[in-house]
Amino acid sequence: MTKRIMIVEDESIVRLDLSMMLSDNGYEIVGEAGDGEKAVELAFALKPDLIIMDIKMPKLNGLKASEIISNKYNIPILLLTAYSQREFIDKAKKANIVGYLVKPIAESNLIPAVEIALQQAENAKMYEQRVQEMNNELKKRKIVEKAKGILMDKYNLTEDRAFKKMRTISMKKQVTLEKLAKHIIEKYGT
Repeated sequence: MTKRIMIVEDESIVRLDLSMMLSDNGYEIVGEAGDGEKAVELAFALKPDLIIMDIKMPKLNGLKASEIISNKYNIPILLLTAYSQREFIDKAKKANIVGYLVKPIAESNLIPAVEIALQQAENAKMYEQRVQEMNNELKKRKIVEKAKGILMDKYNLTEDRAFKKMRTISMKKQVTLEKLAKHIIEKYGT
């Protein structure tokens, strides 16, 4: 699948150059902006796979625009700047910045940076999904444990016997342990 990229750069010649380099390498340019305000508006509307954004721009600088976008969407941002001062690097760490390139940008620097930024964003998304799955699994286990505890108290069962009883009912009624546990909690829980 072609990756969708948005370019935010106040110098139109640089924007055109970036657009051509990226297009020539198989990326789809879904939007372009010349200032931070338009960048925020377009990012919210287009939800690109990656934003390449200049830091120094009129109306709203790239760092502030990156922060606003990162607070709402998990879109990776690759910063471009003519400045390599430490203060910009430190500020860039606060948003969803996955890379930092100093101008002038050559294709030999841009394309690897874009590929790495996109891969890092994919890795982050995968880890986020895995954490969410683990959290969901933990919630399910807590519900089952609570229901098991209720059965242990109500019927004076051991933990093992309570769990076996739940598993037997679950299979017999063809419902998940979680659904059965929720029913037990609703019916007998406090």
